[in-house]
Amino acid sequence: MDNGTLALLVPILALLIPVLAIWTQHQRKIEEIRASALSETNAQAAARAQALEERVRTLEAIVTDKSYDVANQIEALRDPARGDGSAIDRRRN
Repeated sequence: MDNGTLALLVPILALLIPVLAIWTQHQRKIEEIRASALSETNAQAAARAQALEERVRTLEAIVTDKSYDVANQIEALRDPARGDGSAIDRRRN
């Protein structure tokens, strides 16, 4: 490199360093905003998952309850001889 090229590169590099620093700070802020939005989305998803788990537990408790006899109630509704629902009423008592 000759002296003229070196004399030209020194001020250019001196100007590029602050530009690079500003760009780096900007990129860091963008990533912080993205991370914040992502953590908020994750928190909402976790809350929805927890609510669904609670609903599934409730449904499991209902279905596995001994007094909840779905198959017999359905069969009683299908039986034309007992179309008045008397079979279901007897089970409830």
